[in-house]
Amino acid sequence: MKLNFKQLFKIALVAFLFFLATLYWEGAIALIGKILGAASPLLIGAMIAYVVNILMTRYESWFFPKSKKKVTSHLRRPISMLSAYFSVIAVIVLVVWLIVPQLSACIQVIVSGLPRVFTNTVAFLDRSGVLPDNIVDTLLKIDWRSRIGQIVEVVTAGVGSVVDVVVTTVTSVFSGLVTALLALIFSIYLLSAKESLAHQIRRVARQILPQRVRSTIRYLLKVLDHSFHHFIVGQCTEAVILGVLCTIGMFIFRLPYATMIGALVAFTALIPVAGAYIGAIVGAFMILTVSPIKALGFLIFLIILQQLEGNIIYPKVVGSSIGLPGIWVLAAVTVGGGIAGVAGMLFGVPLCAAIYRIVREQIQKKEQLT
Repeated sequence: MKLNFKQLFKIALVAFLFFLATLYWEGAIALIGKILGAASPLLIGAMIAYVVNILMTRYESWFFPKSKKKVTSHLRRPISMLSAYFSVIAVIVLVVWLIVPQLSACIQVIVSGLPRVFTNTVAFLDRSGVLPDNIVDTLLKIDWRSRIGQIVEVVTAGVGSVVDVVVTTVTSVFSGLVTALLALIFSIYLLSAKESLAHQIRRVARQILPQRVRSTIRYLLKVLDHSFHHFIVGQCTEAVILGVLCTIGMFIFRLPYATMIGALVAFTALIPVAGAYIGAIVGAFMILTVSPIKALGFLIFLIILQQLEGNIIYPKVVGSSIGLPGIWVLAAVTVGGGIAGVAGMLFGVPLCAAIYRIVREQIQKKEQLT
C-alpha cells in the first residue's frame, strides 16, 4: 500500500507527539491535571446537565405532548427544565436531611458505645476462657472511655490550629460554591440549547471527519448514553427500594435505629456491590452498642434482604438494563475503586457495561461473517 505525503505527515506527527509525551511524561500529566482542574466547572456542569436531562425529557413527554400550540411548545422546555431541577434539588435536600443528622447521631452512638462494646467483649472472652486471667484483669482495669477520649483529642489536635482550620474551611467552601454556581449555569445553557449545540457539532464533524469516523463516534456515544442512562435510573430506583425495605423490616423486627440505618443503607447502596456491605457493617456496629444479639439479627436480616435484592430486584431494575454479568460488575467496582475511589466505583460499572456491549457486538458481527 502506497502512502501519500498527507498520510506520512499524519504518521510522523503522531509519532512525534508520542515521543514528546513519553519524554516529558510528568510535565504532560501535570498539564492535563491543570487543564482538567480549570475546566472542572464545565465538566461538573455537563454531568449535572446529563442527569437533569433524564428527568427533563420525561417531563417534556408528559407536558401536553400532543399539543401543537405555540404557547405550549415555547413553555414545554422551561417548565420541564425547572421541574427537573427542582426534583433533583428536592431529592438532594431530602437525602441531606435524612443522612446528615443521622450520620452525626451515628458517630455519637459509636463513640459513646465503644467503651461498653470493649467491656462486653472482654467479659465475653473471660467467660469463654479464651484469654488468660492476667490479660483479662489488665483489660478490665483499663478505662476505655478515657482512652477513647485521648484518641479523639490526638486526632483533633493533629488537624491544626483553629485559625488555620477556619481559613481553610472558608476558602474551600467559597471555592466549592463558585464551582457549583458556574457548573449550574453551564448546565442550564447546555439544556436550553442542546439541539442547536448538537447540530453545530454535527456540522463541524462533517467538515473535518470522514463518514466512517463519524459513524463510529456516533455509535460509541449511543452505547455510552444507553449504559449511563439506564445505570443512573436503575441504581437510584434500586437504592430507594432497598432502603425502604430495610427500614420496614427493622421496624417489624423491632431493631433500634431503623430510620437511621435504613437511610444509611439506601445512601450507600448507590455504590454498586460494595455499598450495601458498608451500610451493613456500620449499622451492625451501631446496633452492637445496644445489643449484640440484635446486631447479629440485623446482619442475618440484611443478608437475607441482600439475597432477595441481588437475585430479584437488582437483575430486574439494573442488571438487565445495562446487560452486564455479575462478575464484570464486581471487576468494574474493584478496578474503578482502586483507580478513582468512590467516583471510580460509580462510573466503572456503566463504562464497563458499554465496553462489554461493544466487544460483544463486534464479536457477534465477526462470527456472522465467518
